[in-house]
Amino acid sequence: MIHNYFVYILTNVNRTVLYIGVTNDLPTRLQEHYTDSQKTKRHFTGKYNVYY
Repeated sequence: MIHNYFVYILTNVNRTVLYIGVTNDLPTRLQEHYTDSQKTKRHFTGKYNVYY
């Protein structure tokens, strides 16, 4: 069985904070980050206002 994973890097507006993540479903994971940055602000993206 072959598994595909993506390593992705996000940063904040000022480019002072980096977030490195690994996922096997990149579109879904990026949507989760976006949703957190816009609504719940409970995780990294919400706290550091990450854009991608």
